[in-house]
Amino acid sequence: MPGPAAVAAGGSSAIPVGRSVHVRVPATTANLGPGFDTLGLALSLYDELEVTVSAVPGVRVEVHGVGSDGSVPTDATNLVASVILDVLGRKGALVPGLDIVARNAIPHGRGLGSSGAAIVGGIMAAKGLLAGLVEFDSSELLAIATELEGHPDNVAPALFGGLTIAWVEPGGPQHKKLNVHRGVSPVVFVPAHTVPTKLARSLQPAQVPHEDAVFNVSRSALLIAALIQSPELLLSATEDKLHQNYRAAAMPDTSALVGLLRAAGFPAVVSGAGPSVLVLCERPADRLRAAELVAAQSPVEWQPLMLAVDFKGATVA
Repeated sequence: MPGPAAVAAGGSSAIPVGRSVHVRVPATTANLGPGFDTLGLALSLYDELEVTVSAVPGVRVEVHGVGSDGSVPTDATNLVASVILDVLGRKGALVPGLDIVARNAIPHGRGLGSSGAAIVGGIMAAKGLLAGLVEFDSSELLAIATELEGHPDNVAPALFGGLTIAWVEPGGPQHKKLNVHRGVSPVVFVPAHTVPTKLARSLQPAQVPHEDAVFNVSRSALLIAALIQSPELLLSATEDKLHQNYRAAAMPDTSALVGLLRAAGFPAVVSGAGPSVLVLCERPADRLRAAELVAAQSPVEWQPLMLAVDFKGATVA
């Protein structure tokens, strides 16, 4: 039987007290205009975790950055902590205690995949703690993340990086990772206010007109080509008729900003469920012009985040 300095894993192995892992997870932006619940992109904005197995019972979470104002739980109800415990439990592993230090940079409730990043962070932390005892392949990682998040469009790019196409088959969620053209330069405009994802999704109708579905199929196909080969097509490729117009009433400032930017020739879309706005610029310099336009003409204050595409996805060491 393991002593107080170790815990059982899989009934025979042990995770030693003191084992520590470092996890880094990128922000993500989903939909990208026409690719509703299918396309996602990893961005160079990161949440980081230090997770240590402790002999002291219980879970303690120390939060820095986003969520350090008390809005994020600091006990076992913390989303990262609950996911770690869930995954360890699936593998028959129990820990006496966990110390977690979270350094968060991804804004919460802004359409940049913060909940998906927390879930992926917890899964990757558990994977690291179980290294040498239990192995996970990419399919299992995606299956667990999708089960916990509800859909794969954010967790797939958070796990694997780059541009991902995600879909679900009878055997479970699947993904394909693609490399993005080096000229594609994202900028995200983040407002001070939030919009609950559940509210945004509730505005989506159960059925849409046939012509709108055909329109989005064509634009989604074009968007893949634009992102990996022909960025000059991004303005046309980011058009959408399936979800953004229906959600506009819940976030009028977002809708207005998308309209302002697109009228000026910038490929602007709602980032995920909003309210942030993503612009997929054709070249880096275009991001500065977009930021100048927003600062000069939008009555609402937006924080511009000039980011790169993250190609690595989540890492654990």
